[in-house]
Amino acid sequence: MPKKTNKANAVKYAVIGASLAGLAATAYFFFGPKGKKRREHTKAWAIKMKGEVVEKLEKARAITEPVYREIIDTVARDYKKGRKASQPEIAALAADLKKHWKSMSALAVAAKQEVAKNATRVAKTAKKSTRRKA
Repeated sequence: MPKKTNKANAVKYAVIGASLAGLAATAYFFFGPKGKKRREHTKAWAIKMKGEVVEKLEKARAITEPVYREIIDTVARDYKKGRKASQPEIAALAADLKKHWKSMSALAVAAKQEVAKNATRVAKTAKKSTRRKA
């Protein structure tokens, strides 16, 4: 019997797809044409902060711009309290992450559409197989 596909699974896969796309963008940032120069200037705390943002995005149910911004603000607030870096550096990184909402949302929409397309295809296949058995 085929598995039932629901909207919760579609959203889950869309979030995972958006997270992977974000990781791919980060990889390009560090390993692209200007990657060596960027790697020299990036500090360990910035990478950890971005990782925490990605983790919280994966755990979020629905990602909208206000949710995205709140996650970034929460992580930045934690870093400011822990004094892992200077406040201006943390604020600059948070502002930079917030600028990427449009690209993140576009990737999430594309991932959702792909999941919906595949879910529709699976549902049609399941219907055809149940008709043949009857």
